[in-house]
Order: sequence, then C-alpha cells, then structure tokens
Amino acid sequence: MARIQSRKEQHVRICLEEDVQYARGAGFSDIEFLHNSLPEIDMGKIDISTSFFGRRMDAPLIIDGMTGGYPKAKEINRKLAAVAAEHNVPFGLGSQRAMVENPILTQTYRVRDVAPDVFIIGNIGAAQIAHYPVAKIKSALEAIDANALAVHLNALQEAVQPEGDRNFEGVLSAISKLSDALRIPIIAKETGAGISADAAVRLKNAGVQMLNVSGAGGTSWSKVEYLRGKPVEGFREWGIPTVVSIVSCAYHLPLIASGGVRSGLDAAKSIALGAKMAAGAHPFLAAKDASLEIKNWKMQLRTAMFLTGSANLEKLAKARVFVTGRTAQLLQCLRVDVGEYAMR
Repeated sequence: MARIQSRKEQHVRICLEEDVQYARGAGFSDIEFLHNSLPEIDMGKIDISTSFFGRRMDAPLIIDGMTGGYPKAKEINRKLAAVAAEHNVPFGLGSQRAMVENPILTQTYRVRDVAPDVFIIGNIGAAQIAHYPVAKIKSALEAIDANALAVHLNALQEAVQPEGDRNFEGVLSAISKLSDALRIPIIAKETGAGISADAAVRLKNAGVQMLNVSGAGGTSWSKVEYLRGKPVEGFREWGIPTVVSIVSCAYHLPLIASGGVRSGLDAAKSIALGAKMAAGAHPFLAAKDASLEIKNWKMQLRTAMFLTGSANLEKLAKARVFVTGRTAQLLQCLRVDVGEYAMR
C-alpha cells in the first residue's frame, strides 16, 4: 500500500516539474472557426450553462480527476473541489484504488465539507473493477458521496508502468455488471490515449452513459512512467489525438473532451466538433489561481461564441469550422468528410 501512495505522489510531482506533454498536440491547432463579422447577438446575454446528468451547470467545463491516496492529495482535492463548487462545474477525483485497498486513505478524497453541492465524479480503474466485488466499489463511492463514476481505461499506462496491471480480461463484462448494480451513471474515461468509435459502441452496449475521450495531446502518462522506471520503450506519443477521438465518437455517446484541452477556446472547438463538455486536469493543478483559470476559460468560451454568432451551446455545436493539417488527414483515413464542418 505504501508503494501505491508513493506512486501517486510521484505522478503529481512529475506532472508539475517535468515536461510530460505530448509533442504532437491534441489537434486543436488544426481547427479554426469561420469568423462571423455580423454575430447579431449581445455578448452579455450569451448562455454558457448546460445540463449534466440532470444537474444544471454554469459552464460546460469540468475539473477532471487527478489524485488521491496520499497526504498532499487531500489538500489538492479540497482546494479544487471548492473552486468547482464556486463556479458550479463538476469535479473529478483521482483513482480511488488506494482507498478501496486501505480505507484510512478515504480522507484524502472527501471534499463534501468544503463543497457540499459540487457534482462529484468518483474514479475506479478498469483493471480493478474486474477484480473488486461490486459491494466494495459501491462502498467506496458512498464514502465520498459520488454523483457519477468514471471507470478509467488506462491500458497504455498499465502496459508501460513498471508495476502495471496488464490483465484487462473481463473488463467489459465488469462494466456491464457495475452499470446494472449502481444507481449513479458510469462515464468511461481514457487517461490520455483516446477512445475509438468501435470501443465507444462496445462501451455504450455495456451501459456506459458518457465518454471522456481523454485523447493524446495533453499529459502523456507513458512519459510520466518513463521518468519513474525503465519500462518498454517507444510509446511516448502513442494514442488517438483528442480531436480525432471527439469526431470519431460523437455520434455514439455524449462526450467529455479532454486531453490537451488548455483553454476556453479549445473547449469551444470541442463542442463545435461534437462534445458536450470539456475537461482539464493539468491546467488547474498547475495554476497559481485555479478559480481565475476557470474564469479565463469562461471568457474565452464566451468570446468564441460571440465571434461565431452562437447565443448558446446548441448554436455553438453547429458553428462552422475548418479542419486542416494532420488532423484532417487522420480523419480522412477514417472516411470522415471534414469539409462538412465548414459547410454547415
């Protein structure tokens, strides 16, 4: 158990101190909005609110799951949960494996006292749910009063992690079983390598209600693991770029865009491509003032909506965009007509 705590602490330290971002990017630089010189709307009246599993949120933004399970994680989670509550956006916790295996660590995940009304997304690894009893998972979610569960799909990280769990047999059936047993929705969440269309379909059939695509382009967990040990080489840039994953999966399930989302403009592009929400982890973890960071994202989102004549998120979802560069090439390989986005 001490090893798990140490690993979680190393993860946060490396993310803050080392360059572990994907070199190729998420694809947002290949997406450009068609400017509307006659927006015919009042920027002050733009509505950026949205519904998230029946709860009204002030913006389509999420502070994504990061940490838990070691002493400093308690401070990080409480601080960011309070910011999420201030802005009425959902808050995700890091993997709860540590507290499942050692309930004493539950305190590093609890945030209700500082954020009584925040929408909390719990977090359990796919490799773990195939082996944990459903009752144990339920207990872990109840202990933090979770509103939803993110089952994280981290096959890449486990494959290159020195002590990784490389047995993913039975994961899909475990997700299906868990979906039947829980009263809260399940989000399937990648951890930086993206989700393909065929995986989205299988997850939907297993009872998953939303996807967090977490594509390649943000923090590379293989790079993080390379700095921790000496795993198999060659996978620093592995994964589906975030933009490609959004476009590939948008017709199958509601989406959360993450993986290299670094601004409100990236969030706006994500929604125009088919996502319902946009999430970030590293930007809020690294920010000197996480509340100010969200304020900046909201303003960037509103500005993008104003400049595309989008009075609300439904209009933004139909805004005209150009898809260029490597992203266009990859999507064309998947037989996506990228020209349709510009000709809406």
